[in-house]
Formats: sequence, structure tokens, C-alpha cells
Amino acid sequence: MTSRGAGTAFSRKNYRLSTEPEKSKVTGIVNSRLLNDYLHRVFTSADGNQPAAAYRKHLTFQNLQEHLERLLAEENGSEESRDQVAEGRLGPSTVVLDHTSGFEGLLLVDDDLLGVIGHSNFGSIRATTCVYKGKWIYEVLISSQGLMQIGWCTLNCRFNQEEGVGDTPDSYAYDGNRVRKWNVTTTNYGKSWAAGDIVSCLIDLDEGTIAFCLNGISLGTAFDNITRGAGMAYFPAISLSFKESVAFNFGSRPLRYPVEGYRPLQDPPVADLVKARKLLGYLKNVIHIGIDVTEGKLVEKDTSMWQLQGEPTMLITLAHIFNYFSPLMCKVYLVEDVLMTFLLSILERGGAVESHPLIQQLLDLMWLLMEEYEVHECLKQLLMSLLRAYRFSPIIPDLGLQIHYLRLTIAVLKHEKSRKYLLSNVLFDVLRSVVFFYIKSPLRVEEAGLQELIPTTWWPNRFTKEGKESKEVKEESAEERLRRRAYERGCQRLKKRIEVVEGLQVQILKLLLNNKDRGGGEASRYIFLNKFRKFLQENASNRGNLTVLCPPEYMVCFLHRLIAALRFFWDGHKAKTPAALSSEEAYVPPQLFYNGKVDYFDLQRLGGLLSHLKKTLKDDLAAKANILIDPAELQAVTMDDLDEDEESATSAAQSQRPSAALAIGGALARPAWLSSPTLGRANQFLSTAAVSLMNPRRPLGTLEKIKVLTLRVEQRTREDIEGTHGNEGLLLGRPPEEPDQPITENSLLEVLDGIVMMYNLSVHQQLGKMVGVSDDVNEYAMALKDTEEKISRCPKRRRDIHEELLKSQKVFSEKLNHLSRRLAWINVTIYSKEKMQDIYWLLRVCIRTIEHGDRTGSLFAFMPEFYLSVAMNSYSALKNYFSPVNSMEELPGYEETLMRLAAILAKHFADSRIVGTDIRDSLMQALASYVCYPHSLRAVERIPEEQRISMMKNLLAPYEQRPWAQTNWILVRLWRGCGFGYRYTRLPHLLKTKPEDASLPSLQKPCPSTLLQRHMADLLRSDRDLAPSFLNSVLNQLNWAFSEFIGMIQEIQQAAERLERNFVDSRQLKVCATCFDLSVSLLRVLEMTVTLAPEIFLDWNRPSSELLLRRLAQLLNQVLNRVTAERNLFDRVVNLRLPGLESVDHYPILVAVTGILVRLLVDTDVQGTERATAVLLADPCFQLRSIQYLLGHAEPSALAAAAPATDKRHFSLHTYTEYISAEELAKVEKMLNHLSEESKQAAATTLPTSEEDLCPICYAHPISAIFRPCSHKSCKACINQHLMNNKDCFFCKATITGVDDFTKPASS
Repeated sequence: MTSRGAGTAFSRKNYRLSTEPEKSKVTGIVNSRLLNDYLHRVFTSADGNQPAAAYRKHLTFQNLQEHLERLLAEENGSEESRDQVAEGRLGPSTVVLDHTSGFEGLLLVDDDLLGVIGHSNFGSIRATTCVYKGKWIYEVLISSQGLMQIGWCTLNCRFNQEEGVGDTPDSYAYDGNRVRKWNVTTTNYGKSWAAGDIVSCLIDLDEGTIAFCLNGISLGTAFDNITRGAGMAYFPAISLSFKESVAFNFGSRPLRYPVEGYRPLQDPPVADLVKARKLLGYLKNVIHIGIDVTEGKLVEKDTSMWQLQGEPTMLITLAHIFNYFSPLMCKVYLVEDVLMTFLLSILERGGAVESHPLIQQLLDLMWLLMEEYEVHECLKQLLMSLLRAYRFSPIIPDLGLQIHYLRLTIAVLKHEKSRKYLLSNVLFDVLRSVVFFYIKSPLRVEEAGLQELIPTTWWPNRFTKEGKESKEVKEESAEERLRRRAYERGCQRLKKRIEVVEGLQVQILKLLLNNKDRGGGEASRYIFLNKFRKFLQENASNRGNLTVLCPPEYMVCFLHRLIAALRFFWDGHKAKTPAALSSEEAYVPPQLFYNGKVDYFDLQRLGGLLSHLKKTLKDDLAAKANILIDPAELQAVTMDDLDEDEESATSAAQSQRPSAALAIGGALARPAWLSSPTLGRANQFLSTAAVSLMNPRRPLGTLEKIKVLTLRVEQRTREDIEGTHGNEGLLLGRPPEEPDQPITENSLLEVLDGIVMMYNLSVHQQLGKMVGVSDDVNEYAMALKDTEEKISRCPKRRRDIHEELLKSQKVFSEKLNHLSRRLAWINVTIYSKEKMQDIYWLLRVCIRTIEHGDRTGSLFAFMPEFYLSVAMNSYSALKNYFSPVNSMEELPGYEETLMRLAAILAKHFADSRIVGTDIRDSLMQALASYVCYPHSLRAVERIPEEQRISMMKNLLAPYEQRPWAQTNWILVRLWRGCGFGYRYTRLPHLLKTKPEDASLPSLQKPCPSTLLQRHMADLLRSDRDLAPSFLNSVLNQLNWAFSEFIGMIQEIQQAAERLERNFVDSRQLKVCATCFDLSVSLLRVLEMTVTLAPEIFLDWNRPSSELLLRRLAQLLNQVLNRVTAERNLFDRVVNLRLPGLESVDHYPILVAVTGILVRLLVDTDVQGTERATAVLLADPCFQLRSIQYLLGHAEPSALAAAAPATDKRHFSLHTYTEYISAEELAKVEKMLNHLSEESKQAAATTLPTSEEDLCPICYAHPISAIFRPCSHKSCKACINQHLMNNKDCFFCKATITGVDDFTKPASS
């Protein structure tokens, strides 16, 4: 048995089967004549003709090996000539990428040196072999559809970070991203490529032409008359930008789309191929031919039901075949060309995978007759070939190719021993196996056959993001209705086909989640759990290598299939255990977050770092959950230790990583196959000898530290997860608040936790990204409608315009036909009703998990932040991404879910147990968005009254020491629609400009909440400390925001007037507009407070009312004076109409101020009016002309000065009749008349005050207060305002213990 060449250690099984002389005796059931006939039938010669029985050599198991070797040696003579080096090619026979010298820039190359990922601006690399004569082909598997130039170059081509293949004279490239060809200059060529396509690159050096094919379809000749002759040889080459990735096939695997007359750069292993096909033929013969021992004859057997049945004759025959077949099955070319093709042919007969047990029998044979290392390699190569075939198959109407490969994957994974090996060593370690759950979206719908599947196209009218059709759209016509229904029928046909593929993908996951196959080691589910956790860890850590990260589009599909499989097992467990919860009531119990049984890597918890929580909450853990923290563990982790760990891990990583050594120019010991003679060159090539499209591994560096920490988790067994008698497994440490009832199998809880984490990692981001296609459809539909209207209005005499419009109409129609079919695909695969229900189910899981966690009190801090993020994001996705195709309101229990989420937002946005600023901001923004939409605002109003009042109290907390802009915005939204002139959606001066995205919360129609306003009024009235502290902080922030705004517009005005610089920094403009918007919103909150609880300012029995009123009057006068002065700074900047300052205008700020003044001076009782009037007029900044400005009454002097500029219009509230009611205008008139009268009287009665008697702080009011104990003096307004923030004296810094009234003695 020396033919295997592997030494005696590897030929143990075969040696025993084939050389023991007793073998023929063991097979005593079969006589020698029958055995001879059987062996001759199985081992036929190459021509298939069997010599007559008389001339045949008598075959037994003793001489079978010699006979088999002679059969396999036939034709080898003719094959040897084929193995000679082909003329026209130079370089190694095994063609790979030249990672030692043939590159430019930074690139990541695979272990097999065939896959490459761009790691710099525009890196280039060529192959190790070149051609100078003949016709040659290689294939490129496109893994990402970004900027790449693929083709051929010569050795003399010099590339850099800006110029790559096709940008130099003797290089030629095709670029499917920009749909162009490149050879110094560029022209349009070919079609756009997408991830999952295969580009074939063909060069004909006899004719001097270069051509390209996309998925086997020729794109035509790209270049002719290419340079040939002495010294001209062409290398395959590619240039690709950052993060783009491809894999090359120079011939190491069978070409997917061979072209007649063209040879692959690497010759196929012809001799091995012939041998393998012969041996496969013999194997098929064994399967087809049976021995009827009783009749003493050979019989044909039904191959589909073939079984080994323990027949020694058959087994020994198979052992001889596998003796030669096994080593061949370790080679990727032969596995793909011979084995995979054979296995696929078994399934081609149709029917369920279960109806083809032959594949299971063959896998049994492989494990029985092949060495373990051979089975391992063979299965690994088979799965890699299947994954590659699935990923790079073109989309055809019935998705037949994808179905075909998935069925074989299922058949292989049905075999228990194979499944466990692949799960343990291949699926998540070597392969990016998530690809099996992805259904790629066709970029070119005509090639995918969508035109036949959806012959009639249709596109929806404009919809609002609430899921309702907008009111302006007219009723659809009968013709439109017919088109829509035909389109929907086409979508249904497509959906049925895609559901077949999705069903097979779920079947794969059901096999991986099988927990009943405990024979021979751990059940599949527990192997899967540990691998799945590692997969999540690699994707959760953004420090990971590019190649490890799972693309978001794969993650979306994986999430949906995993939910389907999880719910199948969950409800299956419920059927067996009636006391358990159904999947509709699923949640993750809180003990998973603190008992250490599930690894959350370094993900942030609600209460901060885990190490910090273990220290601060160790007593709570012991009391509530009976969990004791090891003191040694507490000592080990401090913040300093963590930092040192990170640094040491980083330095360790740098010592291993070539890029780090290259960056500092140091020498580096690397494997021989990675050695580079040009280490000193700039822009050195980065080869991590690592991970690629097909071989992702754990990235080096920090994650290695994590791995050490989580090794215990990776080695968990079934008992660790599910628990045994007296051991609760994952559910260790149940808090008293948690009900003592079974939920489901513990392992399923961990899968559920992983699903929530997956949604947070990248699924939500991808759902938002794919909405772009729907937006494109809407934009093109509007453009088409606009064009058709122009055609109908076009005068008949202008035929030139008419023709151009018809061309535009045709372009828009074609684009819409294409996009509507693509949208149908996306709606079925991403936004279908079933997918929406999955996301809704996930939202409810998160809500229940948060509610259960909240009940545990302080232990709630252990919950990972992503649970709250997913609750908010999944609701946002349901509301914004899935409509208008599916409406959220149709989901079961929608109203209740909305209310429960509202309760979570209302309670936790100010929860002291949550410390992360990002998650607190997210909660605040989610609540702010919630109160913008009528439906969700009503949900907030339905939460229990106690929670509503608590929420309002948190919103009214002082603005200092916390991010206040969002809470202020929430209060404004609750008021919008009730304030003075505050019923607008968009500002009046912006109506003619292009509207922004109508889904923005700020552009929703006003929907005030009188209920929450009432709570606010009650709180401000009843809590004597709350009102002054809240209003003082609002007035402080208004003072700051408006002062900042004025300072900025001064800078903007100066910059605009400079001759040498006529532009302003856009960031400065944005900050300026933000300060203006903040000022307006703060004024509106003050208006809201004055309206709901005027006594806070006007009831002077309250200790700080007078002071608050004086401060308010002071600020209102400042705002009015700045904005209303003639030809002032504000006017000039508004008239510049700078981009970014669109929201800055007179109207929003002046109506807000007017609203406050009207409420104080008109809509109150006589005493209140008198007090407000006195305070306003007493303020030294008060100017009556500011009030007159509101109604367009300019001063006579100003009118005279402005007389020549007749086109300048003055601001007046009278011009905004659509926004301000007649009643409101009448109140402003009344206020103006009142103030005119009062100011005249005040002017007549005011006595001049000497300078000595004025307050030394403000010089505006007379001295009226004396401080204890230091006896310094000021006016009451100054000292009261000062004491709200500080207790030290202005002058001597002594602590003030009291303030007394001061009256100047009459004698002086």
C-alpha cells in the first residue's frame, strides 16, 4: 500500500482491510466466481468495454490492488504531455498573488494568497505568473461592489496611491463600480457589478485584444492592438480602494465560466482529475450493483435507497477504492469538480433532502474508510466550495442555483458526526458561514428575470412616515388600480420563491441548534452557542480586523433566520412543558446580566464598567441574588489596571503585527513564505497572513486578552448552560422579584440575548440604509409627474422642447421600472410583513426584559446598554422603515406596546442607575421624538399618573449640571400649538424653500398635550422650591444662549464685510443658528410657564416671584432691543440669507416674546397687570418703540431716514394673518396702548435719582437692600439674583446671613 505515499502511520485502516490473507475466507458467503464477476463489473476499463469472460483475468481481493493500479495508470502517458509547461506562460505553476514585491500600498492578503482586501487609499497587486503568447483567462470573485480596477499590467508599470491598474500606458482595466474601462484614458464600458458577481478577464495575445465577462456574459472587446513583442508579458493585476475585497481564481479551482479556446493561468490537475473520475465511477458501480447470494448472481440496485448493510464483500471493495480516492479528496479542485458535482447530482432528482439517504451513507463511508485528517480536510473543502458556489451564483427567476447548493449543505449537515466536526472547526472559524443565510439583492433586474416575474411595474404615491397616505394625493384611477394589483401579484410570486430559500436557511439553523444529538460528545446546540458568542465578540469589538466583521446585509438575514429557528425550538419546548412561557412572552431574565455565566465582553453596562459595579454592588448581589464576588477578582481590576492592560495588550499586538513593525521601520521575523526583500520601501505591503473573505480568524491584539478572560465561557458544556439537579446553569442567582417559573431551555435564552446584540451591532443601521431605494422611487416618481405636466403645458410650436421632455420622460420611466422591481425584491427580503413581525417581536422582548430588570432595583445597573438601544431603535425602524408597505398599527397589541415603551422612556431618561451619557442622551432624544407624533404622545398620556408626574418633575429639574437642550425641546413640543402665533409646522419665511425630510420630528404638525401641561402647572404651583430653581436656570440659559448668538452674529457680520474674505465657516453658522433656536425654545418654555402658572411671577407673597419677574422683564427688554432696533446687526445678518442661518428670522423670536408680554400685561387680573407693568417700565432697558415695532409702527425719524428705500418692508405682526389670529392681534394693540399710557405717566412722576443712591452693581435701580452682617448695600433685584447662585457678599466675600430693607434717612 505504498501508493498513498503517506507512510505506514496513515495507512492503518487500509492495510488491515486489504492485505490480510484471511479476508477471502471472511467473505465466504460469496464464491470466487461470483466475486470475480462482481469485481469485473465494478472495475471496468477506461473504454467501458469488458473483455469476454474467457479472456478476463480472474480477480480476487489478493490481486485487486494490482488490477486497480493498472487501471488508474491507463492514459497516464498521454496525460504527462499535458503537464508540460504551456508555451506562452512564465512563472510558477501554482499562480498566486505576488505578496513579496508585486504590490503598492497597504493590503491584507489571505492565507491561500488568492484573496485580497484594500487597506489603503488605492492599493495595487499583481500575480506571480505572466503570459506573452496565446489565449488566457482568470476569474475574480467580487466580494464588495466599490471602487476597483481589474485587468492586466506589465512588469514596468509603476503604481501609487492615486494611480493603479489602467492608469499607466501598459496596463488595462475594467471598473464595474463606475462602469468604465481604463488605459490612461477612460471610456464607458460594460455593466455595473455587485457583490457576488464573477468577472472573467480574457487576454488574446495572438490577436492583441483584451475582453471581460460578467457572470459568464461577454461585455465585448475592451481593448485591441495592445502592445506585444519582445519583453512584453502581462500579469493579472488589481487596484482597489480601502475595505474593498475580492478573491482570485487563476485555475486552482474549476472556472465557473470557462470560455472556449482560453486557458486558465494555472493548469488543472489533469492526471489527478482523471484518477478521481475513474474512482468515482467505480464507487457508483458499487452503489448500482448488488450481490444476490441466494441466487448467486449480480443485481441492479435502486441507488436512492442504497445501504451498506454490513456486506463484507462490498466493504472490502470500497476500502480498495477509498485507498486511492481519499488522498485525492483533500485537494480543493477535485472536491469541487468531482465530489461536489456527484453529491449535487444525487439531489437533482428532486424531493425532500430526507428522501436522499445516499448522501448520509456516503458520509458514513468517508468517516469509516478515510483517515481522520483526510475526512476533515475533505469536509472543509466541500463546505468552502458550497459556500463559494452559493455566494457567487447569479440570481435566476426561480433561485434554483441557490436552492440547489443549500439543499446539499443541509444534506451534509444532517450527518451528525460531520455536523459536529464542521461546527467545531470550520463553520465559524474558517468560513464566513453567515453567507449561507444571506439572499443577495440583484443590481441588474433584467438578468435576475424580474421582468418576467413582475411584468407590470407600479410605484406608490407620496406617503407620510406615519404610514398614512398624504391627504393631497388624489384617488387612484382604474388604470392605476389595475397596475398596482398586477404589481402586487408579481410581488407575491417573488415572495413565494424567496420563502423557499428562507425555509432552507432556517432548516440549516435548526440542524445547528439541535440539542438531542448527544452521541459522541456535546450536542450541536452547545457547540453552536460557544461559536456564536465568539462571532458576536469579534463583531462587537470594532478593534477587530476588517475581514472578521460580518457585513450588515448578511447580519440582517442571519437575524431573521435565527429568530425563526429560535421560536420553533422555544414553542416546541412549550408544547412539552406547559408551565414554560411561549415565544410570544419571551424575555431575558435579569440574572444573566450579573451572574457571569454569559460573556458580554467589554460592552458597556447601564451602571458603567462591570468591574466598578461588582465593587459597588457586591452587597446587593449577596443579599438579593446570593452571589458572592471573589475578593481577589475585585482587587485585580481597577481603572489603572485596565489602562495598563490595554497598553500592554497593544504593545504585545504590535510585536506580533507586521504593520506595526513596518510603521517604525524595524526588522521583523516572519514565516519564510511571507519574507520580503524590500522591507525598507515606503508604503510597505501589509500581509497579516491572516484572515480573508473565506478564512476569518480572531484578530490579533486586544481580543487575545479577552479570549483569555472568556476561555471558561468558550469551554462551557451542556451542564454549565442548562444546569442539572441543584444547579441552575445560566439562571443562577434569581432575584426575589423574578417569578419562580420556567421560561424555556437556558440555551435558548442565550441565543435570544445574542439576537438582541446582533440587532444592535449592525442590523438597525442596515435597515435604515436600504430605505434609500424607496426614497429614490419617490423622487423619480415626482420627477416623472413633473415632466408629464410640462409636456401637457408645452406649446405645440416648440417641438424641440417637446422632444427633450419626451426623452426625459422615457429616462425617468425606465429608471422607475428598474427601481420598482428592485424595490419589490427589497420589500420581500427586508421589509416584508413577516420581517416586520420579527422586529416587533424583538421590540417586545426588549420591553419585557427591561421591565423585569427594572424590578430588581439596584441590580438593574448590570443590564447591558444595548437592550435600551434596541428597544428605541426597533420602534424607530418599525415606524420609519417598514411603512408605507406595512402599517405598524396592524400589529397585535400595538397600543399596549407603545404605552409600555413610553413608560420605559419616561422612567429611565432621568434614572440615576443609568450613568452612560450616550444612552441617557438616546433616551432623551427618543422621548423628544415620541412627543412629536400624536399617536405616541397619546401613549405617553396613557401611562400611570404617578409615572407621568414623575416624568414632568424630572423635566422641570434645574438645567444646570445636565444636558438641558433636549428636555427643553420636549417641553416646547408639549406646548407647541397653544402659544402665541405658535401653530406653524414650518416657519413662514421658509415655506417657499425646498422642504426637508417630512419625517423629521421638528416638522410634525403641532400636537400639544393639555394633560401634561396640567401636571406641569400643578408641580410649579405646589412645589415652592421647584419653580424658582427651574425658572432661574431657564433664565440663566436664555441669557447665555442669546448673548452667544449676538456675539456670533457680530463676528459673522464683520467677516461678511471684509473685502479679502467673503465666506464664513459653516460650523460657526450652524452653532449660531443653534443658539438662536435655543433662545426661541427657552422663550417658549417661559411663555408656557407664565400661561400655566402666572402666579409664580405675579403672586408676590411667594418669596422669589418679584425677583423672577424683574429678571424676566430685563431679558425680554434686551431681546426686543437687539432684534427691533432700526438698521441693526440682526437685520443685516438676516438679510445676508447665509446658508445655515435659514431659521434665523424676526418672526419666531418676536412672537415668542410677544406671547409672554401679552400673558403678563393683558391676560391677567388688574393687580397682576399693574405689577408686571411697573416692573417692565422700571427696567432701564425698556423702550416703547420696541413694542411699536411689533405692529410695524416705526419712529418718525426712522421713517424719514428710510424714505428713499421704498422697497424695504418693515416687520409687522399684521402681515402674518395665517399664523396669528385677529384676537391675538387685538391683544397686542391693547398691550401697546396700555404701555403707551403707563410710560407717559411714569415719565411724568419719576424723580431724578442722584448717582450716589443708585445700586453700585447695576446702576439701574436705587439702593433698597442692606446685607447682614457686613452692611454692604445694593438693590433688591441684584442681591436676590446673586443669592440664587451664591451666598458670598459682592464686595467683601463674607457669607451673607440675611438681607434687610434699606430706606435712605430723610435728613440726608
